Amino acid sequence: MKTYTLNVAGLTRELPLCKASDELDIAAFIMFSDVEVTVAAAKALLEKVPDFDIILTAETKGIPLGYEAARQSGKNYIVARKSVKVYMTDPISVNVKSITTEGVQTLYLSKEDASELSGRKVLILDDVISTGESLIALEKLVEAAGGVISGKAAVLAEGKAADRDDIVFLQKLPVFPREK
Repeated sequence: MKTYTLNVAGLTRELPLCKASDELDIAAFIMFSDVEVTVAAAKALLEKVPDFDIILTAETKGIPLGYEAARQSGKNYIVARKSVKVYMTDPISVNVKSITTEGVQTLYLSKEDASELSGRKVLILDDVISTGESLIALEKLVEAAGGVISGKAAVLAEGKAADRDDIVFLQKLPVFPREK
């Protein structure tokens, strides 16, 4: 299996290359179970992001990073869910198409979570920003909730996302054209 060597937040990891399409492979960056990377990346990102009141991340892969950044900063975090849970009242929703997920997904915030964002400076946080579709969905949720986006950050910016000037990230993650 082909891999890509990633150096991020002072750590090195070998990422497997995975088929994203007939034309493109991506390096799979999975923070689940890698506490060392999660802690180091959260610390490094918190040193770079603007002032914020609360963190918003997307279910599922953003949760470990959101939690750890919240723990280190002493500020709360909210998770935009991929389905409506029985305890969620009057949820707001937006649709998203991500490079790593087949089909269109919907992200939801309960009325209670939306009220936590209202009028507050929100840091949008994720593991990887690639096409930016998940980021757009999170921005729409913040706007619908009446929050103010103070910053957008990720551990990695994949491909062309690294050329953006509206995000904070720790390292560029290249994409890999498939061999024909």
